[in-house]
Amino acid sequence: MRRSVVRRCYATAGGYVFAKSAEEIAREQGLSRVARLASNENPASPSEAVIAAGLSALKEGNRYPAARAAAVTVALRRLHGDHAFLIGNGMDGVIETVVRTVVEPGDRVVISTPTFSFYNLTAAAQGAEVVEVPREPDFSVDPDRFVEACQGAKLAFLCTPNNPTGNVVPVDVVREILDRTDCLLFLDNAYIEFSDVDYRPLMREYDHLIEGRTMSKAYSLAGLRFGYAFVPEWLAPHLEQAATPFAVNSVALAAAEAALADRAHIHEVVAHVRRWRDRFMAEIPLPVAPSEANFILIDVAPMKGDEAMERLAAGGVVVRSCRSFPGLEDRYIRVSIGADWENELFLEKVRDLR
Repeated sequence: MRRSVVRRCYATAGGYVFAKSAEEIAREQGLSRVARLASNENPASPSEAVIAAGLSALKEGNRYPAARAAAVTVALRRLHGDHAFLIGNGMDGVIETVVRTVVEPGDRVVISTPTFSFYNLTAAAQGAEVVEVPREPDFSVDPDRFVEACQGAKLAFLCTPNNPTGNVVPVDVVREILDRTDCLLFLDNAYIEFSDVDYRPLMREYDHLIEGRTMSKAYSLAGLRFGYAFVPEWLAPHLEQAATPFAVNSVALAAAEAALADRAHIHEVVAHVRRWRDRFMAEIPLPVAPSEANFILIDVAPMKGDEAMERLAAGGVVVRSCRSFPGLEDRYIRVSIGADWENELFLEKVRDLR
């Protein structure tokens, strides 16, 4: 009887699928430590300046955070230019605010798949009609198919570099989509620091574009959950109205502000990822999809993703099976770039999958 009060979209099994934790794998396999390569985390800790800023903010943890987050907004503009920004509790919080602001029950939301599942989960929770547009066999986006699906849509999601495939959508393809549709396009750039592509100039050209970013990856702040987005000026006050009050805590705000100024840390992290990404591409004895993110997608056929994941876990390496990504055949694993020892162990163990 109690179940009748639960909304239909939550009444059955489902929701976001988490990778097995390193602690869980270590316990199951009787290992003292395992390589954590499943969650696209940054193996490097935040810099000392960022840690100091966070600790300082913690001393005033009895007070609510700044309501308008003025200091971190100044830091964002110092880095990116005079844009309007939305901040949130990770990229997920930014996505939730955008969907809450613009989507009403029955509105069409378009998603390029396979991709990050949270777009679908959030849109469905808002009562949207979700339309998935499959990518091409090489994981590229066909602008004609995407634009056609966007006719009459309220919002569309396009991840680039895409999770879990790692490839980017060229700027000219994004521009073509924007030229041919008037629905709001959310460009998820969570992994953009690891790529040479820059979509920021498009924000000056189009007023129906949102560019979302996170500080969970290149900035080493996954545990503090800080995300932000470039948003059109006309939409900014409406997003602010819909946003959850005090969604980003004081420690995350202070750490994010300090991290945005620490360019040396970013350069070091990106260099590490690119160096190991090249080695992975060259040394893994299985088909690997080209990537411009901090992870790679590996085709383990004829094995299934779960089988490959379990075999690597037995050797102390935690990776992500891609079975749960809609639109992706169950023959892939996603592997993050980790610390040197983690990557070396993975290269040793992945050879046993042949």
